[in-house]
Amino acid sequence: MSRISRNISIVLRAERLIAQRHVAVAARRTGFYAAAGLAVGLAVIMLNVAGFFWLSGTLSKPLAAVIMAGVNLLLALVLALLANLQNAQADTTAAVELRDMALQDIETEIKDTLSEARNTVTGIRRDPLGALTPDAISAILGILIKYAKRRKDKPEQ
Repeated sequence: MSRISRNISIVLRAERLIAQRHVAVAARRTGFYAAAGLAVGLAVIMLNVAGFFWLSGTLSKPLAAVIMAGVNLLLALVLALLANLQNAQADTTAAVELRDMALQDIETEIKDTLSEARNTVTGIRRDPLGALTPDAISAILGILIKYAKRRKDKPEQ
């Protein structure tokens, strides 16, 4: 059973590492999306200013505002593409493999334990006294040894 508890511990640790990595990537993605949103907001403001200047008159002010809006939109596009490139898969590959190995080991251990239990039940059905005698003798001897040690260690009164 110690292998099962060790493997369960490994599975839980691996899952925690995977979750932490996903949270870190989500936080980074959120930052990029926020920056892209800010750039889009600036682009919208600049487009509004450009439209105002374009309607109001001279060509140089609106042209500058349109260029700035185009640059802001391009920046927003680049930031959104960077956000989509963030991926936790490469960082969590080792943890996923470790988790899968531990789960496979747990499955094997459970199958072995069930097989031993079936064999024990089969042995008890065939020869109940013969199957139980070694276990009973070892349990009785263990109790007798403990009792003898206690009597030996206990000072006479």
